Amino acid sequence: MDEENNFSDIKQNSNPDSNLGSEIGSEQESITVLHQEKQQLIAEIAQLRTDKTQISELQATVTQITQESLGEYQTRKQEITGEIAVLQRKYDRLQTEMKTIYAGASQDVAVRVQGFKDYLLGSLQDLVGTVEKLNLVPKPIKIVEPELKVAAIVQPSLTEQAYGDQKQKIEQLLERYRTLPDYYGPAWKLRRTFEASHADRVSNWFFAQAGRGAVRSMGTRLQNILVAAATVSILRSLYGDQVRVLILATSPERLGEWRRGFQDCLGINRENFGPEKGIVLFEDPAPLCLKGDRLTTEGQMPLIIIDEAEESISVDMLRFPLLLGFGRDPLAKNTYFRERDF
Repeated sequence: MDEENNFSDIKQNSNPDSNLGSEIGSEQESITVLHQEKQQLIAEIAQLRTDKTQISELQATVTQITQESLGEYQTRKQEITGEIAVLQRKYDRLQTEMKTIYAGASQDVAVRVQGFKDYLLGSLQDLVGTVEKLNLVPKPIKIVEPELKVAAIVQPSLTEQAYGDQKQKIEQLLERYRTLPDYYGPAWKLRRTFEASHADRVSNWFFAQAGRGAVRSMGTRLQNILVAAATVSILRSLYGDQVRVLILATSPERLGEWRRGFQDCLGINRENFGPEKGIVLFEDPAPLCLKGDRLTTEGQMPLIIIDEAEESISVDMLRFPLLLGFGRDPLAKNTYFRERDF
């Protein structure tokens, strides 16, 4: 057996050309495979370059869109920030006004509903009192001089006893203004929150000063307007449209605040302001006095209101029986002249 194997090996080794040919054939096949792989790699590289170019273009486009969008967002953000700042300032101003001017103005609805019964009862009592005070018995006709007749009609007595007959009604009105404010009441009725400090000044003006004199300022024009509006509302409840209001403030801006304040506090409008209307505004005391004289002659009751900022007043105005001025507190810090919107 071993001899046969040796013989086979010798036979194979005796044919070297056949072995060389087979090796050359294998190498050619390998070269062919390598060429194919090279072509595939070249194609893949070309494809990768194309993909890279497309990706770069896409990235550039995305970057441009992002930058444009970011610019738009930044612009919009600045606009919104500015709008928020404006709204915040308005909110702060309204909060300040609510605290300093109309403190407690937003009353609970339930409280107002529960207080309606007392309000209605007070109104009926006022009506009964008014009817009882009506003099239904005709008085004998007396011949008097026209001037004396006008004086009897126009001028209320300037003593505490004169308002003593009306004291109960005035105190009821002040208490109603303070405890049961009616924010939607009829015109010429006080519509704003009224506190004890306001009521004290009005009560003192009626009973201690007999409707003629100056009261201590509340510190701001708007607070003073609230006191004056309550006074006007009470006088009109007592004497009706016979009361005519003449306001002196030597500045258009100050007169504008008085007009807006009265509109807000008394529920009136521009039609109630004018030479022949319920309220007349003056920058000069001379025409105010002329208007007051004419109203007195016509049987009306002029109420003179003097703004706190007036440094001096005309002596002629002291002739009128109804005079309401506002005196500064020398010990208080003066914030009266700061410009404020109503």
